Amino acid sequence: MTRPSNGSASVYSSPAVPAAGAAKAHKIRRRGSIDIVDAKVAVDLATAQSYTENVFFFVPNLIGYTRVILAGLSLHFMSYHPRYCTLLYGISCLLDAVDGLAARALGQTSKFGAVLDMVTDRCTTSCLLCYLSSAYPSYALLFQFLIALDFSSHYMHMYSSLVTGSRSHKLVTSDVSRILWYYYNDSRTLFFMCAGNELFFVSLYLMKWIQTPISASLPSPVASYFPVFLLSLTWPAAMAMLTFPICFTKNVINVVQLWKASKILVGVDLAERAAAREKETIAKLEKRD
Repeated sequence: MTRPSNGSASVYSSPAVPAAGAAKAHKIRRRGSIDIVDAKVAVDLATAQSYTENVFFFVPNLIGYTRVILAGLSLHFMSYHPRYCTLLYGISCLLDAVDGLAARALGQTSKFGAVLDMVTDRCTTSCLLCYLSSAYPSYALLFQFLIALDFSSHYMHMYSSLVTGSRSHKLVTSDVSRILWYYYNDSRTLFFMCAGNELFFVSLYLMKWIQTPISASLPSPVASYFPVFLLSLTWPAAMAMLTFPICFTKNVINVVQLWKASKILVGVDLAERAAAREKETIAKLEKRD
């Protein structure tokens, strides 16, 4: 799961920024709706930032670091302690919703935080899928495909957003893709899809550890209300059946995202090639004159 856009990249002057750094502000140029900052200027500003406003220590980014630590711990326990693993993994995923709320409430949205959030999501899910590849070797190729699709679709979508001057990868208009527009612009839909996707993979993980059928964990009067086929399943298997459609839909959206991003990048290529040809034609005409 990823949180909303993290604001502008505009360079500002502050008491903590050296005069030389402020003097380099003229290296900012405009492209579309965003400011383009010289890389060296950006490094100098980050190095000179004060403790009163240090982006690395913004509360939502501290939550992001906590997510990384919890995810790392869950991976440590994954192969031998499913209870600890599931608890840590679940908290890490739930904090994904908290950091976005904190960023907006505290006015601490940042591009660094948005990318940290996305990278954490991609890496955490991919590590779980790597484990599932070993737990279900017959489906290893499928899990590897899902990892590749997840990384490639998000990377190309992020890059296509940057080259078209968007402030956030979530700022998708309905005329570009109605599916992506609804997916990114409705926070409830985004949370539901991402949570369901993670629940499906966690359920597959727990299916390797929990073999007790649902019928054995319910009192007889309560069990009588459940369908017979459901009682023969384990709780993780039932959860996997419930969340599989969400996971499937989420990966269809990844395919749409990959395809739309590819078309945007090709469109940018064509526009730049046309502009280069026009510039070359004008140069030839001026030289002839």
